[in-house]
Amino acid sequence: MDLTNSIGFNSPLFSILEDMLDVAGDEPEKSRNNPSRAYVRDAKAMAATPVDVIEYPNAYEFVVDMPGIKPGEIKVQVEDDAVLVVSGERKREKDKDAIDGVKYVRMERRVGKFMRKFSLPENANKDAVSAVCRDGVLTVKVEKLPPPEPKRPKTIEVKVA
Repeated sequence: MDLTNSIGFNSPLFSILEDMLDVAGDEPEKSRNNPSRAYVRDAKAMAATPVDVIEYPNAYEFVVDMPGIKPGEIKVQVEDDAVLVVSGERKREKDKDAIDGVKYVRMERRVGKFMRKFSLPENANKDAVSAVCRDGVLTVKVEKLPPPEPKRPKTIEVKVA
C-alpha cells in the first residue's frame, strides 16, 4: 500500500517523513536494476552534504559545513583504493521531546546520516591527512606528494671494437 496515494499526502514533506520513518510500501520484489533502499538512503545523504574542494600548490582541502555536530561524531577515513570518506549522523535533539507539551511545529533541518566520498588524485599523500572541525566547519587537508624528479638521460659509453 502506497501511503502517499492512499492518504493523499503528495507533498515533499510527507516524502521526507516517510523516508525518516523508513516506511516500506507493498512494492513488488525489487529487481536487480532497481536500487536498494540503503543505496537510495546513501545517495540522499551524499547529495545533502555539500563540500568545497580547493587545490593548493602543496595540498588539497575539503571544506564541509557540519553545524551542530560534535567533532567526535564525524568519521574521516581514507580507504585503500585512495578514496576519502567523510561520514556521520546528525541526530535530533531528544531533550525537547522530554518536556511535556512540547512538539515540533516545523522541522526543516536535516537529520540522519551524511556521507561523501572523493577519489583522491595520484599525487595525494594518503598518509598525510588531517581533519579539523572549528565553528561547525570541517576542514580535511590532504598533502600532495612531491613531484617526481625529472629523469636524466642515461649516457652510454661508446667502446671501440
